[in-house]
Amino acid sequence: MTINALVLNCTLKKSSEPSNTGALIDEVIKFFDETEVETEVITAADFKIGYGITYEAVDEEDEWPDIFKKVEEADILIVGSPIWLGEQSSITTKVIERLYGGSSLTNEKGQYIFYNKVGGVVVTGNEDGAKQVSRSVLYSLSHMGFTIPPNVDTYWVGEAGPGPSFIEAKGYDNDFTREHAKIMAYNLLHFARMLKAHPIPAEGNVVKG
Repeated sequence: MTINALVLNCTLKKSSEPSNTGALIDEVIKFFDETEVETEVITAADFKIGYGITYEAVDEEDEWPDIFKKVEEADILIVGSPIWLGEQSSITTKVIERLYGGSSLTNEKGQYIFYNKVGGVVVTGNEDGAKQVSRSVLYSLSHMGFTIPPNVDTYWVGEAGPGPSFIEAKGYDNDFTREHAKIMAYNLLHFARMLKAHPIPAEGNVVKG
């Protein structure tokens, strides 16, 4: 059974620059690679993503529709976000808004389009805010129809105040973060396999036109 995972890295940096959020995402992907999950990482800052609550292009330069197609094809969606002022990045908010714009679409059974997909979140920062960002992202995904397995928030934060972030501080050596990266990867995979083999029944959750 082939499982496809899509990761949307919502760092403010382009993929050509080192990203602390990307580095922690890589720790999760290591476990996906061991289980033959096919993973694609998209760094949102590399693309022109317009503002709006819609899955369709908001102007001729908007590249979101191509990203949205990849979301539709994925079994697993992970959103990665840095923490700024204790909150998710502005790009994370934009991506969530664009996902929300397509959440009223339906699948072939008449269920919301994100049914039978699982979601998780990766968060990095050098101060507090990891649980706030995780709570916001996971609630948003759940509200849109994604299934949220247990313990699918992997994060790393440093000491309060200015200081080294994940890469410089060697956060990948942190036992808690490393353990949760593994738990997250496997729980996402377990639930993705279950939903692919046994999709959510349409009874009681078909959307009325």
